[in-house]
Amino acid sequence: MCGMPQQPPERSTPQRRPRPDASMSLLTNVMEHGLDEGYAEAAERKRARGQSALPGRLRAKLGLAAGLVLAAAVVTVGAAQARVAAPVVAKEREELIDRIDQETETADRLESQVDSLRDEVSDRQQEALRKHGGDKGELMGLLSGAIAVQGPGVELVVDDAKSAQSEGGGPRESADFSDTGRVRDRDMQRVVNGLWESGAEAISINGQRLTALSAIRAAGDAILVDNRPLVPPYTVLAIGDKDRLSRTFQDSADGQYLDALQKNFGIRTAISVHDELKLPAAPSVIVRTAQPVTKKQQEQQKQQEQQKSGKGTS
Repeated sequence: MCGMPQQPPERSTPQRRPRPDASMSLLTNVMEHGLDEGYAEAAERKRARGQSALPGRLRAKLGLAAGLVLAAAVVTVGAAQARVAAPVVAKEREELIDRIDQETETADRLESQVDSLRDEVSDRQQEALRKHGGDKGELMGLLSGAIAVQGPGVELVVDDAKSAQSEGGGPRESADFSDTGRVRDRDMQRVVNGLWESGAEAISINGQRLTALSAIRAAGDAILVDNRPLVPPYTVLAIGDKDRLSRTFQDSADGQYLDALQKNFGIRTAISVHDELKLPAAPSVIVRTAQPVTKKQQEQQKQQEQQKSGKGTS
């Protein structure tokens, strides 16, 4: 045995022991490489270009926070501007109030002047009546309405029907009163004429003294007395023999007319007698009379007409 050459022993490559999870290579790959290589490369490229690689949810939260900050900044700036503009607005408001007060004072002063001038005119009218009318000056002032009067009489109140006030309809336009229960100017004309015929010596409507030249007209829904608008209820004061005046008017055709308005259309009326009533003087008593035209004036008028006709034909 010593003489035989010994062969080197054969060495076998040691075998590795298999991993316990060798059979779950797919799951192992997923666990170790959670991000796909394509996504990882895309994220790396974004990072290289300086782009944010934040998740979308985080970016949304950051955007919302930025929007809230911007809104807060806008509100803060608006509040600051309003605070700065507040003194200017307050100053303009004070100036406007001062102007209103000044205009109101001016209007009050003018109204006081008008009342003073009206009293002065009334005094001069009474003086002229006493001077030129003699013993009949007071009677002339009473009949013309130039002086204030007082004495016994009747008070007649005429008002629209309740249905007309609630519905807001316009005045009746037809002759048979078929539309609404509003008081018309023609109604008040008949009432006033009936009181005159019944023996009234002086009449006023809502404090407006009536004279022989007074006119009762309508303008839209309003009733005008001498071009001054009145509003319902219409209070008519008439001075005279109170008992006879009240009885005679209610028995007259105009009194029956007013009673028919009340029964058929709901127009409200009320009449009462008083021992003492006061009526103001008419604001203006101006008598306008016609005068004959002289021959000279006729010739001048003809010349003017000829000149106008000549200019028109040329």
